[in-house]
Amino acid sequence: MLYSPKKLFLFFLSCTVMLLVNNNNSGFVTSANSIGLNYGLLGDNLPSPSNVINLYKSIGITKIRIFDPNTEVLNALRGHRDIEVTVGVKDQDLAALAASAEAVKGWFAANIESYLADVNIAFITVGNEVIPGPIGPQVLPVMQSLTNLVKSRNLPILISTVVAMSNLEQSYPPSAGMFTSQAREQLVPVLKLLSQTSTPILVNIYPYFAYASDPANIPLDYATFNNEAIVVQDGPLGYSNMFDAIFDAFVWAMEKEGVKDLPMVVSETGWPSAGNGNFTTPDIASTYNRNFVKHIAGGKGTPKRPNKGIDGFLFATFNENQKPAGTEQNFGLYNPSDMKPIYKLF
Repeated sequence: MLYSPKKLFLFFLSCTVMLLVNNNNSGFVTSANSIGLNYGLLGDNLPSPSNVINLYKSIGITKIRIFDPNTEVLNALRGHRDIEVTVGVKDQDLAALAASAEAVKGWFAANIESYLADVNIAFITVGNEVIPGPIGPQVLPVMQSLTNLVKSRNLPILISTVVAMSNLEQSYPPSAGMFTSQAREQLVPVLKLLSQTSTPILVNIYPYFAYASDPANIPLDYATFNNEAIVVQDGPLGYSNMFDAIFDAFVWAMEKEGVKDLPMVVSETGWPSAGNGNFTTPDIASTYNRNFVKHIAGGKGTPKRPNKGIDGFLFATFNENQKPAGTEQNFGLYNPSDMKPIYKLF
């Protein structure tokens, strides 16, 4: 059953929760945990960026992520400073940018400079899931150059990268979390750079893929936050959902490399509504995304990091028909043709 975008206004409003924390009885510290949306462009039937920005505003979205400095999208964002945008550096640009700081300055001038006055650019991410991998070593020098650039100009833009859970050699139980040898080589120096300024690392977490690869041993309710009982007991820490277990495995892995208390932003999570039979139905996708939103809005954090809010981005705004056939085309919350929800979330 399709619902108009306006019908989901309260849903997205509920994605933001203000947590009032007593600060030694001297007052209240306010923090906000909010859900953003990934805005992918791999489709030939997508609405215009201006219409998409209007959709975001109508449903209360204040954070979006784009995968490259797309001029049409950034121009559509002009004047909408109530929307924070995370902008990606294209993977194919990394080699040239890693060669020199001057190349990075040129990239910034060409892709970011003209939007500083009227677009709220919160993050620039250097590479999308390229660590670990053959171009992974290119990430650190580009991050260093961009960090130096924004710092020299006192710009409120954070520089980071986006990584997948393929960096983990072991993730079960979470306390056994450890990085692969290639991740230790490529990712740990990045994490240590980020820790100097407490800048978050962006991580993509998809319980769907773990469940789909081993449904006989992973309960669906555990994978979709649809369970309150402890499924995995890890010493004193108990896990009732797979998302928290994956998140904490990454935290444990960082700590084993001497990186402690580094913030993590969930740059992607979601569940496809089609493409893999009974594993990918609108009902299951709705359940996962709805429960993820509730989990974030509840502000409980994870067993390893309790009561620490998590910022997260759902993947994705639209189904994208130019992605690989199958589940990859079916992570969207909205149909691109009419911008109506694909399934009921609340």
